[in-house]
Amino acid sequence: MLTVLLTKLIATALVVIGVSVAVGNLGPRLGGIIAGTPIILGPGYFFLLQEWTPEFIQHAALATLHALIATLLFSISFVLTAERLGALPSLGLATLVWIPGAYLFSFIPGGVLVAVVIYGVVLLSAEIIKRVLALKQPKVVAVSGWFDVVLRGLLAGVLVAVATTLAARSGPMLSGILVGFPVGLFTIGWTLHDRYGADVAKATVAAAQQGMLSLVAFAVVIAVLVGHVPPMVTFVLALLASITVSATLFMVSQWRVRRAYGHLLGSQPTIKGPQTHE
Repeated sequence: MLTVLLTKLIATALVVIGVSVAVGNLGPRLGGIIAGTPIILGPGYFFLLQEWTPEFIQHAALATLHALIATLLFSISFVLTAERLGALPSLGLATLVWIPGAYLFSFIPGGVLVAVVIYGVVLLSAEIIKRVLALKQPKVVAVSGWFDVVLRGLLAGVLVAVATTLAARSGPMLSGILVGFPVGLFTIGWTLHDRYGADVAKATVAAAQQGMLSLVAFAVVIAVLVGHVPPMVTFVLALLASITVSATLFMVSQWRVRRAYGHLLGSQPTIKGPQTHE
């Protein structure tokens, strides 16, 4: 048992750390797309698909969808309290909001479609709150350091190892909920708040709300296809769906920037210098 737990922990940590490092070195275009991939859900469901029945996986994926709805509440809570309470107290409160939210949402009837609709409603509410607050845009480029990356990798490794081994023995609901815990938002909110202040942390966490749609796509494909196609085909298709959503969101955001500031970018003088390649 201990060997299995350690194997999953190390494998997941290496994936998370590797992806995090790649995001910082591949440039904004490709890095932005990769950042939206399910770097924690991916390893979690890779192990679950190897070890558990399709029915178990289907229920776990639905529980993960419900946990993602609670993650929106987590982000809203953090955005509303980060400046007033500070980093860890606001994250602690957000976690206390997430835990009962994820549990209570799991009892909602109606399956995948209802879960997606509820997610859409809560996401719309989060967007409205973000507009009402008129969050200040960060004035610094927030770069993850090695502490951030290693901490995120270790926390993700522990979470996946426990969720896919120990918690899974208690049933698919607990396993699916734990895999959906927002480790990334927690560590990002913590480190950015301490390093750059509340404004940067709030803006970054709020910006991640739409990006979570790629995780929703991953969980939906798992829930719908598991049992109908081979496990690894299900995993690959879910990963492709997630990447497609992430790439689409990134391209839309780039288009919006060009539309809003294209006239300013076009008026910049041309400065000759050493050529670089992305």
